[in-house]
Amino acid sequence: MKKKLLQFITYLLFINGSISAQLQKPVLHDSLFSTYYHQRVTLFKSIPQTKGDIIFWGNSITDGNEWAELFADLRIKNRGISGDVTAGLIHRIDEIINRRPAKVFLLIGTNDLARGIASDSVVKNILWIADYLKQEIPATKLYVQSIFPVNSSFGKFAGHMSKAEEVKKVNDQLSRNAMAHHYFFIDLYSSLVDADGWLDARYTNDGLHLTGEGYMLWKHLIYPYVYDRPKQASLIPLPQNIEWKKEKFPLYASNAIVINDKAILKEARLLQHEMQRIGKTLQIIDRAVATDPQIELKLGKVDAPQSSEAYHLIVNASKITLTANTAHGIFNGLQTLFQCMRSGVMVDGCEIKDWPQFSWRGYMVDVGRNYQSMDLLKQQIEIMSHYKLNIFHFHLTEDVAWRLAFRQYPKLTAPQNMLRDKGLYYSENELNELIAFCKERYITLIPEIDMPGHSAAFTRAFGFDMQSDSGLAIVKNILKEFCATYDVPYLHIGGDEVKITNKNFLPEITALIHRHNKKTIGWDPGGNLDKKTIRQLWMKDGAVDKACTYIDSRHLYLNHMDPLESVVTIFHRQLGDRMKEDKNISGGTLCIWHDRRVAKEDDFLKMNPVYPGMLAFSERSWRGGGYQGWITNFIQSKADTAFTQFEQRLMEHRDQYFCGLPFPYVKQSFTVWNLYGPYENSGNLSKCFEPENKSFNESKSVSSLYVTGGTIVLRHWWHPLVQGVIMNPKENTTWYATTRLWSDEDGFKDFWIGFNNLSRSPATDTPPVGKWDEKESAVWVNGKPVSPPVWKRGGQKGDSEIPLQDEGYEYRAPTKIYLEKGWNSVLIKAPVGTFKGADWQNPVKWMFTFIPADGVSTME
Repeated sequence: MKKKLLQFITYLLFINGSISAQLQKPVLHDSLFSTYYHQRVTLFKSIPQTKGDIIFWGNSITDGNEWAELFADLRIKNRGISGDVTAGLIHRIDEIINRRPAKVFLLIGTNDLARGIASDSVVKNILWIADYLKQEIPATKLYVQSIFPVNSSFGKFAGHMSKAEEVKKVNDQLSRNAMAHHYFFIDLYSSLVDADGWLDARYTNDGLHLTGEGYMLWKHLIYPYVYDRPKQASLIPLPQNIEWKKEKFPLYASNAIVINDKAILKEARLLQHEMQRIGKTLQIIDRAVATDPQIELKLGKVDAPQSSEAYHLIVNASKITLTANTAHGIFNGLQTLFQCMRSGVMVDGCEIKDWPQFSWRGYMVDVGRNYQSMDLLKQQIEIMSHYKLNIFHFHLTEDVAWRLAFRQYPKLTAPQNMLRDKGLYYSENELNELIAFCKERYITLIPEIDMPGHSAAFTRAFGFDMQSDSGLAIVKNILKEFCATYDVPYLHIGGDEVKITNKNFLPEITALIHRHNKKTIGWDPGGNLDKKTIRQLWMKDGAVDKACTYIDSRHLYLNHMDPLESVVTIFHRQLGDRMKEDKNISGGTLCIWHDRRVAKEDDFLKMNPVYPGMLAFSERSWRGGGYQGWITNFIQSKADTAFTQFEQRLMEHRDQYFCGLPFPYVKQSFTVWNLYGPYENSGNLSKCFEPENKSFNESKSVSSLYVTGGTIVLRHWWHPLVQGVIMNPKENTTWYATTRLWSDEDGFKDFWIGFNNLSRSPATDTPPVGKWDEKESAVWVNGKPVSPPVWKRGGQKGDSEIPLQDEGYEYRAPTKIYLEKGWNSVLIKAPVGTFKGADWQNPVKWMFTFIPADGVSTME
């Protein structure tokens, strides 16, 4: 043993004395390492290599865990070897390097100290490992975990127990050196140590190694690092009041859900199902068992402005208590609790008191133009419920097709009277099924039968207009059947975008609906609605009629929005120009009107920012607040910080809850551009200016702006109501934008690039063959032009019946660009001629998008 120890020390001195620009791995003799060490190493080398691995690397403490099972993630690999030391890791480091993993979690050093190796030498070896990994696989993230404390009370591992002070010294030096040596330091020691400075006896049975409870805590502590998430759970919508605490509730040890009222049994079963999903079976009881960690749901008193949906959540080390005034409040609190349960083993201590600022938080889908299956509708409704949206607006009838069956008039849904998705509609049973599905989730389904506008399908079925005497009589019969059949409190009657030829039409139908004890909603601007009918704003800006109640949907149409713009815009919106609900504004509804035909139904979610937009709207409609006006780009104010924090939470939800679902959004708040212009191009959009010259000096440019984001709107197509980044945009001008990207290594990277994110409503022309757009826009990386896509239908005249395929960056294959190791320069050219589009179907969108498709922060 003395000889081997001397060999180790000699080796360490060699490593520590080796200083060169290019690190060289030393050669160590196999005889230095145990039989078990070689068994494990040969196994590791034999296992097939996979991409994107997350490797846990270390000694017996790492070896003793089933990491892939613990995280339910096959990317996570165990590279622990019992008894291993820093020299052993160095000897087998090539196996790690050859795999080129995404992340490495390193825990090593306690055995070195036990063998008499000085703490400084242990630190130097770990730093050498960090430097060598950075040299050989610079794109791999390294996480160095603190050495664990020990506990001498078990009478074992005497060599380890005498090194408590050295452990602290090593951890302190590893923490101090993290930035200089390009790794992340994770302090696990502080969470495992007891008040006397020993390894907490709750987590060990021998003083050195962990029990199951210890591994549960370890998982919870490193979970944010494994998945690039903040320390605490990212909650959407963010509660009104939240205080995080140091305690942690052990989900893995809980056995019961306690309820004080059978009225919340449904909610208890929802929690029971969620616990089963993470592998824990809990019984529902009406009395607590004092010795067991437990979760209590109870109806009680919670003081809040919107008391019916409010809740109070308290999490400590022994109990989770969720209190609300109503079962709906319990349901809302559970959605927050589920997000707090992200690690699946523990919940961080906290106290949350929460309520909505707006009682109307809606989402609308148009199935008149394009039918959606029951499964797709339920998917969207389910996700609505997770984010506390409570109104599902179901737009059922359109010029294209009438999608709701009526017993009296089967010809309404006859295939020959539909222009798309012929014969696809919703039966009485299906609509009732959706109504019940929504009610289970505290969502109100609001059907819309649009009248008298958007009713060409009605006219095709009967041969006369709705506003005729015959048409009005049939509409009244339809409404009587509807009111007798469906248990819903509201009926949306549309009433917009039509010339009113029968002034009695809307008053008569609203009166009929009101007599059947249902409330009405109509679009504003729209027809001659009575004061009782709720107005849904879709266009006009400014003051509202104080005698009416309004829902805001202005500039909340997802089908018009660039995905990256959508989250920025919706996050900054101020619903109804109010900070919170009042007697005139009850909230808002987010809408999707995909007018163009789709090739397949999931294109709704791929081509429109449905889920990222929904989460941004959830945040704003629940919390209230926002900013005056229409904000398309980042603004230089406190909103920047607020948005950046929200975006971080949004990214966590995308990665954790939307795997396998379309979620067209990537992190963009790190992307900063310098803008140069305007350069007068006199209508010659291909004209070159200074920024295209290699000798261009940015500091001597004509003028400059600094903007942030992946999509930059220079001039909005609804200017001046919606402002772009250029305050006074001029026709026949060219602007340039520059930024820099860092790459850890040479290689191709995927990018989202675009210059005209086509709305999914008008029949916009496709981009010209061989060009990014019709404005001669261009992009260069490191001075080399980036070629536009080979458009599937380049230069085609717009046609609403031809589905979009690759026109938007978010639903075509990303552009691959070769990046050099180090800094890479990006230059964008964005010319414009006239601001007047060729026709209303082709508005001039003066904008550009350029961002890594994975959203990884490579920008300067």
